[in-house]
This record gives sequence, structure tokens and C-alpha cells, in this order.
Amino acid sequence: MTELTPEQQIAFEAAAFRRLVNHLRERNDVQNIDLMNLAGFCRNCLSNWYREAAEQAGVPLAKEESREIIYGMPYEEWRERNQREASAEQKAAFELNRPKAE
Repeated sequence: MTELTPEQQIAFEAAAFRRLVNHLRERNDVQNIDLMNLAGFCRNCLSNWYREAAEQAGVPLAKEESREIIYGMPYEEWRERNQREASAEQKAAFELNRPKAE
């Protein structure tokens, strides 16, 4: 296996993250509930992880700010443009698959 320096690892992870975010911005036809049902995370999860990482580094970031970073526009604008009402099947799958509170 190729040995990476810590700097290379960070740079490659950052590049992969940017590519994922750009891909999700381009694929606004894919609904968050579909992502949750298939992968267990969505754009909102990604924005929460981003905000948590910023806060761990001592950078306060509001929920709306982290969502705009991920969505590429204010969240409400994205919802108005792209979000569709979830079907009964999507909602049922979400309820079945979502993590249970412990």
C-alpha cells in the first residue's frame, strides 16, 4: 500500500470531499430522503458534520451557514427549487431504516 504523508492524506480527503459536495449540488434531482434511505446520510448530515468539525477547531458556524456551504445556496432556496414531497414508500423506508434513539 502506498504510504501517504499526513499532508497528502488531508489534501486527498479534502479533494474527495469537494468532489462529493459538487456532485450532490449537480444531482439536485436526488432527494435527501433517498440518500438517507440508501446511504444513511444526506446533505443535511454532511452540513452537520462540517459544522461540528469547524466547532471542534474553535470556529463557530451557524447551522444555516454550514448548510449553505454544502448546498451552494441558502437551504430554503434549495428546498423551494428542488425538494419534492416524499412518497409514502420513501417515508416508510425512512422510518424503518432511521437510527433508533437509545
